[in-house]
Amino acid sequence: MSVPPPFDCHGPERPESPVVLSVPHAGRDYPLALRAALRTPLHSLLPLEDRHADTLALAARGIETLLVATRPRAWIDLNRAEHERDPSIDEGAMAVPEAAQSLKLRSGLGLIPRRVGGVELWRRRFAAEEVRARIEQDHRPYHAALTNALAAARARFGVAVLIDIHSMPPLAPGAARLVIGDRFGRASAARFVARIEGVAHAARVRSAVNTPYAGGHVLERHADPARNIHAIQLEFDRSLYLDRRREQPGPGLDSTAQLLRAIIDAVADEAIPLAEAAQ
Repeated sequence: MSVPPPFDCHGPERPESPVVLSVPHAGRDYPLALRAALRTPLHSLLPLEDRHADTLALAARGIETLLVATRPRAWIDLNRAEHERDPSIDEGAMAVPEAAQSLKLRSGLGLIPRRVGGVELWRRRFAAEEVRARIEQDHRPYHAALTNALAAARARFGVAVLIDIHSMPPLAPGAARLVIGDRFGRASAARFVARIEGVAHAARVRSAVNTPYAGGHVLERHADPARNIHAIQLEFDRSLYLDRRREQPGPGLDSTAQLLRAIIDAVADEAIPLAEAAQ
């Protein structure tokens, strides 16, 4: 019996644009095994979701290939590396001194999140086999599909640009409502970030670069600017496109989708000179 992939692919597997889209944190398919292991109500997991970031991406998508994870972040975080396993809840994790752990892992946001909002999530530890199964069935297939899509885009156009779409809770009053991450220049040519900043400015949406979100494992794993594979993380303030409860699409969805569409178009336009130079 074949297991369905843990993500939806919208558009062709062989991209028709140098821009590839990814939404790794909007999954809402909560398995029974996850619900049974919770020590908190299911709705307590909502802050882990990039709630309806997939709805936003689908509303903005044109011809681009788009990957959307269907498993929730609480099940496994696709924006963490396989080794970022938390020994306090994962029997297969290596014992690593806290000082040597990543900041995210120390805060309880490892490959399998341990806490949210200061609240511990699980009533038990997970067996090594459980976590390994999630890695093999959910984590690796998503990243393999993303690798293949970017390789196909680069082969066709000479350049590929990944836009990894996330959402964030509102920051301080007057702060950025769109955070652009390129891992401090390591994941993308500066020209793409500059174009995105210009689009945000034209739309009168305050933006920031790499603060407080610079990009995670998705960018670290897939970006290779030296080979003309660039990757950028976008964090949209949820109040831009969700309702007041931050649970369902709100009246700002259309305008935020238009903003994302304009960003995609600008990035594709900026990729054309690189594509021509690669030919």
